[in-house]
Amino acid sequence: MNEKVKSGSRNVAIVGPYLSGKTTLLESLLFVTGAISRKGSIKDSNTVGDSAAESRDRHMSVEVSAASTEYNGTRFTFVDCPGSVEFAQETYNALIGVDAAIVVCEPIRERVLTLAPLFKFLDDWEIPHIVFVNKMDRANIHVLETLHALKAVSSRPLVAHQYPIMQGEQLTGFIDMVSEQAYQYHPGAPADPIPFPESLKEEEHIARAEMLEALANFDDHLLEELLEDIEPPQEEILLDLKMELGADLVVPVFFGVAEQDYGVRPLIEALLREAPEPETTAERRLKNITGNTPIAQVLKTYYTPQGGKLSLVRVWRGKLTDGLVLNGVRTGGIYHLMGQQQQSVNEVAAGEIVALSRLEGIKTGDTISTEQSSAMQLPKAEQLEPVYALAITPEKRNDEVKLSSAITKLLEEDCSLAWEQHGDTHEVILWGQGEIHLQVALDRLRRKYNLPMTTHLPQVPYKETIRKTVASVHGRYKHQSGGHGQFGDVFLEIKPLPRGEGFNFNETIVGGVVPRQYIPGVEMGVREFLAHGPLGFPVVDVAVTLTNGSYHTVDSSEQAFKQAARLAMQTGIPQAQPTLLEPILHIQVTTPSEFTSKVLQLLSGRRGQILGYEARNDWQGWDNVVAYLPQAEMQNFIVELRSLTLGVGSFHWEYDHLQEVPDKLAERVLASNSNASNGNGK
Repeated sequence: MNEKVKSGSRNVAIVGPYLSGKTTLLESLLFVTGAISRKGSIKDSNTVGDSAAESRDRHMSVEVSAASTEYNGTRFTFVDCPGSVEFAQETYNALIGVDAAIVVCEPIRERVLTLAPLFKFLDDWEIPHIVFVNKMDRANIHVLETLHALKAVSSRPLVAHQYPIMQGEQLTGFIDMVSEQAYQYHPGAPADPIPFPESLKEEEHIARAEMLEALANFDDHLLEELLEDIEPPQEEILLDLKMELGADLVVPVFFGVAEQDYGVRPLIEALLREAPEPETTAERRLKNITGNTPIAQVLKTYYTPQGGKLSLVRVWRGKLTDGLVLNGVRTGGIYHLMGQQQQSVNEVAAGEIVALSRLEGIKTGDTISTEQSSAMQLPKAEQLEPVYALAITPEKRNDEVKLSSAITKLLEEDCSLAWEQHGDTHEVILWGQGEIHLQVALDRLRRKYNLPMTTHLPQVPYKETIRKTVASVHGRYKHQSGGHGQFGDVFLEIKPLPRGEGFNFNETIVGGVVPRQYIPGVEMGVREFLAHGPLGFPVVDVAVTLTNGSYHTVDSSEQAFKQAARLAMQTGIPQAQPTLLEPILHIQVTTPSEFTSKVLQLLSGRRGQILGYEARNDWQGWDNVVAYLPQAEMQNFIVELRSLTLGVGSFHWEYDHLQEVPDKLAERVLASNSNASNGNGK
């Protein structure tokens, strides 16, 4: 039989947009449950979450942090996730391992839209979630307006679990929507019951009726009670909330001010009472996996300065013990985490989130078990495509040999990074999700691996081609240096090819005027010249035909004919009207429909050619815009796109074709390339 998970634990992710107060909420949760004796603050850089140096430098979360606490006999492990869209991969990887999520947001209508991608991910994965509207002391819209704005970006119905009591702009208490009991908040203490405020009766009644109607959509008995004007028992409402939250059918909403601990106790009470137990989540995740072999999944990989590699894992089934062999690798230790602090344990049961050390070769998202089988692979979060790049070079040339190893570890910690050695420009290019994302990666290279980098925007891999045919161009190489000389003599025809054809080499030699053994040398000389044309870039879409030539019985060689071919090309290509080509990308931009017109303007303003747009599948109120965009215009495209779309716009791109660069722009590119070459001493 499968080992049952203890119900005495809950794994809860804290997610939400940047600046919504997630890390502050974690501090409050740890404080009110007694895990810490005093709260830290973002400003003072002493919070349990955001403990990485890169987070503290920027006063923002840049990686997942885990922290555990006990409340009423239940062990809660909270996973604090970054809010910036540039670190969304961290959040998605962690979310697949939790039982529920708290979505933290602000009561600001303009920022509610930023929740749409997060709600979509949670619903696609059927992850139960609660909304905590934080910073109610800064609300700029009415409570009912907040609820309506939230409903517009969620595919699941939102239900107000409590109704805030405001005095001016201050949150002073709440009404529990199940019991209709009102409470008043007190700094540093639980809320006290108070008489129901008559001034809120009508508003609360509207919100409560909407809650009950939403729950009744999934409970026929409750629906009958409402139709007959029978007040449902509190136990029935709570049971419905538990069942429908656990099935990701409804989203309860809470209100508070995490900085003052207001609303935090009711929130954790609701998690204890209504969030699904770990065995419920495990049954859903493992529904296609039989047996009772221990199974866990890696949610996050860390490389720590002291302890080496740590893997944050969710244990789905069975027990993990110290020294257990998983996927053929012996674990080095098991730890509960409290930010960067580690507490060693000998074993953990199913349902817990812990860190395992020294799982070499095992990556984020991997399923690990005592038995390796393709039938036991759990689904992992989809990998986000990189959208921003920098070319990087070690400050010290001797460090180049260490770069590959360090980047490999960097990519293990953060799988939304990618790197390449570009074949045309020969640059090492680091790809990521945005400017801050790459700066954090570069900070890690410097701090952890002592590899400071210099950076610049990657070069655009321009090409060049020709516009006209040169019927016959002569190249003769003659060199005498004592003993045997060098002699090669060729006539070439050079003509343009249709775009995308690349390079063709032919020969029409008759009568052996160029012996067969020397013809490969001619082709080699042509290819070597085309690697760096007269404009400074590789030449493409060219056909070269060897039509005639002559040789010397003693002094000719393959090498001499190679040099003769280079000389012919050096003369002929400039006569063929060389022109600059730029790579054109096929780009698909996803955006909320209200920003579509701005996105069209953005693309047009960057020399984009709009191919069309249509509604995005399974995303209500979103569009896909398809266009051709010159690669030269893409380098900061994501920065401007996000600023136009409240940070939620994104794009997918792929190389499509080469296209001539407009003359005025070509002049600027060639002048810039000439200056760069002179600066490098070329």
